[in-house]
Amino acid sequence: MPSSRVFLIVVDDSPEMRAALRFACRRARSSDGQVALLRVIEPAEYQHFASIGNLMRAEAREAAEELLHRLATEVNALSGHVPVLYVREGEPREELIKVIAEEPSISVLVLGADTGSKGPGPLITALTGKYMGKMRVPVTIVPGSLTDDQIDQIT
Repeated sequence: MPSSRVFLIVVDDSPEMRAALRFACRRARSSDGQVALLRVIEPAEYQHFASIGNLMRAEAREAAEELLHRLATEVNALSGHVPVLYVREGEPREELIKVIAEEPSISVLVLGADTGSKGPGPLITALTGKYMGKMRVPVTIVPGSLTDDQIDQIT
């Protein structure tokens, strides 16, 4: 069993998420910790017919679960432990804050930063700004431009 140190990753479709994932896995391995993966499904825009909205929601959840299970294999190989998986529906920032508040085992949030000209990304901007006071865990920001070798060297 891993120690009580749990590194939470927000699984999105950004390239920088891969850097955060590798960093968290390597840190979990070196500290005998565990990785947790959170995928947030944003509510469907189409709400005219309940049955269509429900179908869209179910398909989005199924896709999220499939993605997390694929990543879980990689996390297990890199960290040495099976990850904890969370799927939530709502606004990503709010759901992230809720998961951290509800799960006392989470000890570190690891986010990948976009290195482009638009800034680090909306989640990092919000969480290092006015929402920082709502965080009960440290936030580690990993530059999304780091290569696997660079991440391995610093972890």
